[in-house]
Amino acid sequence: MYGLFIMQLIYGFCKIKSFQTTDLNPKTTFSIVVPFRNEAKNLPILLKSIAKLNYPKELFELILIDDFSKDNSESIYTKWRMQNGLIETTLLENLRLSNSPKKDAISKAIPIVKNEWIITTDADCIVKKNWLLTLDNFIQNKNPEMVVGAVIYKIKNNWFHWFQQLDLMSLQGTTVGSFGIAKPFMCNGANFAYKKKLFNSLGGFSGINSLASGDDVFLLQKAIKSQSEKVLYLKHQDFIVKTKPEYDLYKLFMQRVRWASKTSDYNTFYSKILAVVVLLMNLNLVVSFGLTISGYLKWKILLLVFVIKYVLDYVLLYKSNAYLRDKKIFLPLSSSFIYPLFSSVVGIYSLFGSFTWKDRHFSK
Repeated sequence: MYGLFIMQLIYGFCKIKSFQTTDLNPKTTFSIVVPFRNEAKNLPILLKSIAKLNYPKELFELILIDDFSKDNSESIYTKWRMQNGLIETTLLENLRLSNSPKKDAISKAIPIVKNEWIITTDADCIVKKNWLLTLDNFIQNKNPEMVVGAVIYKIKNNWFHWFQQLDLMSLQGTTVGSFGIAKPFMCNGANFAYKKKLFNSLGGFSGINSLASGDDVFLLQKAIKSQSEKVLYLKHQDFIVKTKPEYDLYKLFMQRVRWASKTSDYNTFYSKILAVVVLLMNLNLVVSFGLTISGYLKWKILLLVFVIKYVLDYVLLYKSNAYLRDKKIFLPLSSSFIYPLFSSVVGIYSLFGSFTWKDRHFSK
């Protein structure tokens, strides 16, 4: 079953062709919405990349929502605003109304959004100079209502960062592949665009406010249920956002638990069964390893299963790597030995455990 799912996603990935831009004058208006909390180290980098956007300043605005930061994030924004007066910007304070601070922050911004399109990203991201230009071109050519883009880590040359990169690339490959087979269920709020009109017609985050995160995937799933033909994936090198990996194991574990905790609330059978099969496949390898060293299972059987999984995973990762990093040669062997255990622990813990996020505690 695992093999069939992965081969299906590989097929779907190949069906999504890279978008070819055309010579069109930019005309789409955007509101870039960025919720943040204690991001003094990261905000300057994001704001610098936004200031360098190759897009008419009169066609976009920047709205930041401060989620009760305790550092000097606000003063960093104020200084940047004084230096970039041509960009229309607004700083809001978040208003907690639900169990989801990020959804509350985006909802706080929606009423003052002046432009047709909303595009969300995170404070620890870097956007490319043609980010909006490429999206505008795609909108003019394809006429979508919602657009999903890729996110990748900007990593240092160490194994821990590379392990996270492989994990994220597998999720990005799954995202692209699911769009290719017309069963999309994943996206990343760090590179996610939709019309304000669509957001309001879906009732915003109503019905999903009880979940701590999921401002991206659950809104996507609501849109898919409503008008799937208007939800598209934009595959283009200039529409890839870079973000920062975690720097310690505990924060990585909490982040992945937060991500995994959303799967039980997915609203399609395909997405739920895929999550279960992936968890069982990784758990199977962990249990089989224990049976092998205990003498209850022949090592040749374990090796055969591992090799089959490795080859299938490698093909999907290879395609993701070629698109996201433009590099085609890599051998994630050591990560492949450790990942089944990490994935199994995260998956099982996420079913009943709590997690921390931005110095806050959330229960399942």
